[in-house]
Amino acid sequence: MAQPTSLSPLDIQRAPEGGDVGAVQSGWRLALREFSSNRLALVGVGLLLFFILFSWVGPLIYHTDQLQASLANANQPPSASHLLGTDAQGFDVLGRMMKGGQNALLIGLFSALMAIVIGALVGAASGLLGGIVDAVLMRITDVFLSVPFLFVVLILAVRYSPPTVLTLSAIIAVFSWQTPARLVRGEVLTLRERDFVLAARTAGAGNWRLILRHLLPNSIGLMLVNATFQVSDAILAIASIGFLGFGLQYPNVDWGDELSGSIGYLQDGYWYLIFPVGACIVLTVMALNFIGDAARDAMDVRLRRR
Repeated sequence: MAQPTSLSPLDIQRAPEGGDVGAVQSGWRLALREFSSNRLALVGVGLLLFFILFSWVGPLIYHTDQLQASLANANQPPSASHLLGTDAQGFDVLGRMMKGGQNALLIGLFSALMAIVIGALVGAASGLLGGIVDAVLMRITDVFLSVPFLFVVLILAVRYSPPTVLTLSAIIAVFSWQTPARLVRGEVLTLRERDFVLAARTAGAGNWRLILRHLLPNSIGLMLVNATFQVSDAILAIASIGFLGFGLQYPNVDWGDELSGSIGYLQDGYWYLIFPVGACIVLTVMALNFIGDAARDAMDVRLRRR
């Protein structure tokens, strides 16, 4: 009778054919790792932090009077006392940029938050309920998308003059919630058939509980990505409104207002009234777009590097 062949001991140190098996990590940790490996994302975060510090910490270091005009100091060139010169009203340009940055970033943040909240609720209700509710909400969304954004915002800004940070944020948000609504609706259409939603329904959860406790939390990554683009779009919108002369009024100011009041001096050689504030707008929007692009790639499991 043949003796059974002895098997070689199992080599537990040898890696499997597919490569090394790493420790199991959460989706958010993997997304953060992917985001931090993107150089443009890190550049965007650095630029955004710079402008936040520039706008709020800068005035604590570089003291200027942004309430009282001084025509005697109007249109002075850059000097030791005024690093970027003064404008036509005698305000220090660098200090004006800091104050304008505060309002521009606040309007961008507030309008993005309002748009995301409205759009998320509309999109989640539309995707979950379906039927006539979905049809009505999506047609309302289509109507808002067909409205010329800048034209209507200008009319409302004039109607509710003088505009404030909150009123401009609300006006911009009213015409910005449509994109997050469509994105969240598409996400909810896929989530509502998942087992955890069916289990919650079986346990007696109502529609609002499903939306607030299950669907929206699982769509948070999508909303965070869209929020960065919403902020950049709002900053561009308020700059456009201010440039046309319908933005914040004295003593408040934003970057668009500064450009509007200084564009007539470009031919006279007053570059310091135009280019620095224009660079602030361009770099801030570029930073937010870098962050948004990297966040979108990090949240999408298909685009993560293995």
